[in-house]
Amino acid sequence: MNAVTLHPVRAALDLDGRRLSYLDFGGNGRPLLALHGHLDQGATFAPLAQELAPEWRVIAPDQRGHSASDRAPEYTRAGYLADAVAVLEHLGVGPAVVLGHSLGGLNAYQLAARYPELVTALVIEDAGAEMGVDGGANPFLFLSGCPYEAATRQELIAGLGPAGPMFADALRQLPDGSWRLPFHPQDMIDSEAQNEGDHWDDWVASHCPALLLYGERSPVVSATQARAMVQRRPGTRAAAFDADHFLHRDQPEAIAAAVRAFLNELR
Repeated sequence: MNAVTLHPVRAALDLDGRRLSYLDFGGNGRPLLALHGHLDQGATFAPLAQELAPEWRVIAPDQRGHSASDRAPEYTRAGYLADAVAVLEHLGVGPAVVLGHSLGGLNAYQLAARYPELVTALVIEDAGAEMGVDGGANPFLFLSGCPYEAATRQELIAGLGPAGPMFADALRQLPDGSWRLPFHPQDMIDSEAQNEGDHWDDWVASHCPALLLYGERSPVVSATQARAMVQRRPGTRAAAFDADHFLHRDQPEAIAAAVRAFLNELR
């Protein structure tokens, strides 16, 4: 573990009355924007931020509709990218390396494709150029019918049924003492639907260095797709890990080492 002690600061942007919260892990290092996946939050990158300090200043938003950020009226691709641009412009830290997991990985490489002046390099964690196009159902349909709020924490966990233990530690208490999920179930279903499709044009549109990380047991990025992503986009390399979809949780030290080695080369 890096001996540097981080003191992350939570702050927020007001985007036309909608709160977009973010964690700034601070320091004078080069900026790295870290974008989490669905059902997650910016704090998931705290261990990685610790490992990369002090050379890198990690900024990790809670993406729209997640954790401390407000729900949004829509979850389009353009909406997510506009939020990322707003964070970079607000902090005045662009251009930056952009790292993203799953939903965040798609957002990261689309940001590079559409705003190349803001992105110096990409680290993509288990996000493909094709998302959800294998004929499978929306993976978040299990959330359909789940409660968003309840009077007590125990009531909310019970209402979630089998999903209760999965989210028990992430529930948020409201000012009136009631509890809610860190996301609205229908928002996540709608957001995932916007993710699905063929995004090859965006994947090959940018030209900055890119590192693709994927799990050998991941249902999202296969070895075949990873090879194709490397072959079709110059400047891209890939690394596989003994992990499922959540690489930075399954293999935190190995992922941090791979990311650090890639970033060191950018100097």
